[in-house]
Amino acid sequence: MLDVRRLQVLRAVVASGSVTGAAAALGYTPSAVSQQIAALEKEAGAELLERVGRGVRPTAAGLLLTEHADAVGRQLAEAEAALADLLAGRSGRLSVRYFATAGAGLVAPAVARLRELHPGVRLELRVSAPQDAFAEVREGRADLALVVRGDGAPGVRLVPLLDDPYLAVLPRGHRLAGRRSVRLAELADEDFVGSEWPGPCLDAQLDACAAVGFRPRFAVESEDYMTAQGFVAAGLGVSLVPRLGLGSRHPGVVVREVRDPVPVRTVQAVVRETAPPQPALEAFLAALRAAATPADGPARPSGRRPMPAP
Repeated sequence: MLDVRRLQVLRAVVASGSVTGAAAALGYTPSAVSQQIAALEKEAGAELLERVGRGVRPTAAGLLLTEHADAVGRQLAEAEAALADLLAGRSGRLSVRYFATAGAGLVAPAVARLRELHPGVRLELRVSAPQDAFAEVREGRADLALVVRGDGAPGVRLVPLLDDPYLAVLPRGHRLAGRRSVRLAELADEDFVGSEWPGPCLDAQLDACAAVGFRPRFAVESEDYMTAQGFVAAGLGVSLVPRLGLGSRHPGVVVREVRDPVPVRTVQAVVRETAPPQPALEAFLAALRAAATPADGPARPSGRRPMPAP
């Protein structure tokens, strides 16, 4: 196998027309250059240089290898530049998993920010079921996943991003619709329209209600925020919907803030604990944090929770 470094020495000799000139260009002694050429000729099984006056010129074999050495030199320079971009976070590829309601309010603005600051980073974005997120990150099939209040798992690290408060969705004309906010206990006697599947999101609602002494009486199970709004508008009950999941508001409902306490779901990023440093990943995490704290403050950064975690 031909030694790449010796090819570059041959390239320098051919470019300068002499061993002495190549030695000066490379910072070697003429003897060291001659030794490198002799070793390369042994590897190639052919003479690569012939003397012409006080200089040298390439043989046919030497010219052939010099042309390839030029190509190798360009490829090495490109590789070094690409590596520098990767290590600086200017390029790279990230595979990201997220849950649906985090898409518009959190992932999309983070992607826009990343593209503005690091346009060379490429993202693969896929909606993933919460139960799959940890395994995909742990097994290296994803670099990052968004989850709601994950309890952690071996081999992964959780990065808090924001606390997403639940809002009260009431029918128009409801006795509390004229208020700017409602106390959670004031909903104790209401029929509820379910908006969540069993899991940490529903637990956030149930834990907050339990803190003020009641368990919601679910008249309808919808497990979908827009559908829940439709049932509320039809007068079948009230509902709790997270701010990130509110989306378009049904014309037949009003939305009010909840207090004393505020039900909150915590959104976290999952990353692999043993993954080598990835500047592109750190840049995307920074973009997610920035998206979690916009100027108008639609969601609270995680760490300033209005009620303690259950």
